[in-house]
Amino acid sequence: MFIGMIGMTYTSGLSAIWLALGWILGDFIANFIAVKKIQIIGHQKNIQSYGELLASWQGKNFKKIRVLAGFLTLIFLVVYAAAQLKAGSKATETMLDWSASSGIVISAMIILAYSFVGGLRASIWTDVAQSIVMISGMLLLLWVGTHHFGGITNTLAKLQLVSETYMNWFSGTYFEWLLFFSGWVFGGLGVLGQPHIVIRFMTLDKVENVNKMRLYYYFWFLIAFLATIGVGLLTRLAIPESAGFDAELALPTMANQLLPEFLVGMVLAAMFAATMSTADSLILACSAAITKDLLPHKKFNLITTKLITLSILVCATLMALSNNDTVFTLVLYAWGILSSAFVPLILIYAFNKPITEKLALMMIISGPIGYLFWKHSDNSALIYAVALGVMSGLLVYFIGQFQIKRIKHD
Repeated sequence: MFIGMIGMTYTSGLSAIWLALGWILGDFIANFIAVKKIQIIGHQKNIQSYGELLASWQGKNFKKIRVLAGFLTLIFLVVYAAAQLKAGSKATETMLDWSASSGIVISAMIILAYSFVGGLRASIWTDVAQSIVMISGMLLLLWVGTHHFGGITNTLAKLQLVSETYMNWFSGTYFEWLLFFSGWVFGGLGVLGQPHIVIRFMTLDKVENVNKMRLYYYFWFLIAFLATIGVGLLTRLAIPESAGFDAELALPTMANQLLPEFLVGMVLAAMFAATMSTADSLILACSAAITKDLLPHKKFNLITTKLITLSILVCATLMALSNNDTVFTLVLYAWGILSSAFVPLILIYAFNKPITEKLALMMIISGPIGYLFWKHSDNSALIYAVALGVMSGLLVYFIGQFQIKRIKHD
């Protein structure tokens, strides 16, 4: 999201801010609705995986749900991790002139080291350090870039000259903006469908600390997003748009142009932090999916668990090194399919609505179908497809409940 947001701002201009604000709003709604309940249930039932959470939320044991959730987690998060490793290699390739494979392998080795030493706890603490590096890198580049282009007033004037629409707050009609913004609210809501993130919610020590967590989290989230958009705008001044330029390389390219070598290193660290802070969480979530969801009755000792984690990381690394277009096409669908599959079910759980395992399975299947249908339709640019995926899953639930009530009434 960090690198991609800069690329989108570079291409689209100021109107990209609505993606960020929509995402934050959706994330906040998800947090407000479900996080406390996830934390309470996770502690009460000693839940250790995302699939286990979905299967036992209502005190039942939905075995098929658990296996399906574990399978989807493993498939999509492995390729997601591969994409994160690949994204990190873009930084070393542009800024250090290393081969892409060198950046991938080094990232994988660093992740392996601290994941082996401390597992999820190490992942969480390194995420804290990595987030500080990321935000510091963005604020540094924002300050240096603004100074380089003549201060705030001159920078804004130059941005106005990029194109007639580049600094417009809105793109298209009001209705088109509303659809765009609403779609990304659903995108933020999709956080509830991401196993590697929801697992973090379950690790909160006390429910009383949730509000404190929200304060810290959204304060830094907002600063990071706004700084990222600011840097994205500056990259357009540093690198005028040209055919064939990869917008995701805008950040390292600008850093090389404007910063002395030792500060380029800080931006490089920020880019590495952005990719590794996600990749390590993905690898550990995949490991939990195998040991807790796909093989829940098998006991694994510490060494075996570490070997499973190693195997997943090796698999993700090989995918990243292969540069296979099919693998990276799957990544484009990972967030959307997982959100569409699981968010409707978690919302039903969070509002304490009754559900059968059969209906839950139908929701998990119908959500991605709705997502894929809209993503490949002629109107897919109007609204982020996750919105249609989530609504499809919820629609199936309400139709199913109506049928159940009608059968009972008859």
